Formats: sequence, C-alpha cells, structure tokens
Amino acid sequence: MLLVPAGCKNAAKSKTDSTTVAPVAIKDTINVVSREDSAQGWKLLFDGKTFANWTGYNADSIPPRWKIKDGMLYTEGKKQIGNDKELTLDIMTKDQFENFELSWEWKITAQGNSGVMYHVEQGKYPETFATGPEYQLLDDKGWPEKLKAAQYSGSDYDMYPAMNATVKPVGEWNQSLIKVQGPKVEHWLNGVKVVEYELWSPDWKKKVKESKWKDYPGYGLSKTGHLALQDHGTEVYFRAIKIRPL
Repeated sequence: MLLVPAGCKNAAKSKTDSTTVAPVAIKDTINVVSREDSAQGWKLLFDGKTFANWTGYNADSIPPRWKIKDGMLYTEGKKQIGNDKELTLDIMTKDQFENFELSWEWKITAQGNSGVMYHVEQGKYPETFATGPEYQLLDDKGWPEKLKAAQYSGSDYDMYPAMNATVKPVGEWNQSLIKVQGPKVEHWLNGVKVVEYELWSPDWKKKVKESKWKDYPGYGLSKTGHLALQDHGTEVYFRAIKIRPL
C-alpha cells in the first residue's frame, strides 16, 4: 500500500503539475547582434520572427512562398503553389544601402538555387538581378546541368568565379559575407575570401559585355540600392542576416 504523507494529500493537484506550467520559450541565439558587434555598427535585418525589414520586390507585401519558421526565413519553392511566373517572388530590404558589410547564414536543398543581390533598383525591371549584382547560392554538387565557373556558390554570378570556395553539404549551414566599399567588392564564404572585383572598371565592363548582363542596360550601375533574396523556385533557408554600413 502506498502511503502519502499528510502534508502531500493534494500533491496530484499541485499548481506545479506539468499540465499547468507555461511552456518556456526557446531563446533565439542566432538572430541576435552581440554587444560587441553592436558597438561596431552591426544591425539585424531579420529578427527571426517577422518580415519587419523586408517587402516584396515591386510589391507592397511579402510574396506567399516566403515563410518564417523556427528562426529561419525561407522560400518554399514552386512545388508549393505551382509554377506561376506572374507572381513577384523575390523579397528585398525596405532600406537602401551604399557601402556596407552584409553577413548571413544559408542552407540549400537538393538541386537548390538562389542568390543575394545588392544595389537593386526597384521598378526598373521585373527581376532583381537585372540591376543588382548577385552572390550565387547553389547546390554545386547536385545541380543537374553543366555549370560555368562563375555559376558556383560564392561567385559574382556570370561575372567573377569563386576561388578556393568550400561549400558545406546540402542541409548544412554556410556563412557568407559581401563587402562593398565604393567600387571595391568582396565575397566571403565560410571564412574565406572567394571573390574580389572592382565595379565599373575596364575589366568589369568587358565581363558585362561577355555575359548575360549585356542585355540589361542598367546592370550594376547604381551606387546604392536594396538588398534582395531570390526565389528561384527551390527551397532555401536564411538566418543571422545582419548589416554594417560603412
């Protein structure tokens, strides 16, 4: 026979019963700016919960494929709502930036494809990449088609190929950084500088004429603009997005 001490007769109805205890929120330690980073000028562009700093490209709202879950900003891809090219699918920052360091983490899915654009001009073209240079994000090993050197992850898309780049496997987080200081641009991937080039230089102009951008007269010419995340029809995840104006 189980004996219950006199002082514990109502133990089963205790206010500390697991059914009555409020759940403890899990602290987000990813989408934060440390005190040290804040002192250096870093600011969050994604708080892990809302689209407060973002809007749709050429739109007043966030396109339906973009979602937030578990501290991640992601796009569901075409498989969720069909291949409807009429939708504006990319998102961009509400603010514009000229000289900056942009840092973020990302992970790709099998045969995934996306990109981060900067100096994007809104309204000039239907696509963000038509004006903004692109930091390429891709499932390098699983991509089903033959790739040019400047189409691999970390590259300035179709312009400058990433050198000595190491991309983590599908499903694992990579860390990237873009630094823009006047005409000088750097791409970093997992702690390694993989691209360095100079906007509007003779070499840059030559590469534009030899690339797909020759058909876009406004490509890369703006000295300021929005940052954009691309929906290329596949799932891709972002977090820890922060910027430091220079």
